[in-house]
Amino acid sequence: MQAAIVVFPGTWSDGDCVFALERLGVTARRVWHRETDIGDADLVVLPGGFSYGDYLRCGAIARFSPVMQAVRAHADAGGLVIGICNGFQILCEAGMLPGILMRNASLQFRCQPTHLVPAEHRSPFTAGIEPGRVLQVPISHGEGNYFADAATLEMLEAEQRVAFRYCDADGRVAAEANPNGSVANIAGVLNERRTVLGMMPHPER
Repeated sequence: MQAAIVVFPGTWSDGDCVFALERLGVTARRVWHRETDIGDADLVVLPGGFSYGDYLRCGAIARFSPVMQAVRAHADAGGLVIGICNGFQILCEAGMLPGILMRNASLQFRCQPTHLVPAEHRSPFTAGIEPGRVLQVPISHGEGNYFADAATLEMLEAEQRVAFRYCDADGRVAAEANPNGSVANIAGVLNERRTVLGMMPHPER
């Protein structure tokens, strides 16, 4: 499997992504944001960081980078894309995933372990996870508060496009297990084809 790790000015989790993927036997290479070709990648990764210093809004400038045309074309052709933390923000800003990421409800930067439970098992990203299994995955963000309007939330729930929810160590989805105020404890969402995933926690760590 081939993976393209997109690097924007301010990206800093690309090294972690390369390390994690190579440990899984994936051939990973970095692609600079000015490039317009992602090669023969099967998977595109938009890592975490502070692209363009998070000016305007997180991901608002990165979505205009030349490489994003290739990322969108890859997704439109059914290719796999995962956006992690800032990568999730970029995918939302680019309109490739619904919703937005706002300031944490606490108005504090949160860097801590969290627990997640898969909310669906039909995507390539979640199909191999045992139903009900609780995952411990760290977060590191100041703007991870996922929000979508009522109609969008209803659509996501009806189409089972919520990928992960924040939960406690026992798998209970509850307000006290929500580290950033995300609506419905949502930690990750999928596109209609279930081939594009955005999530705030960092599975590469």
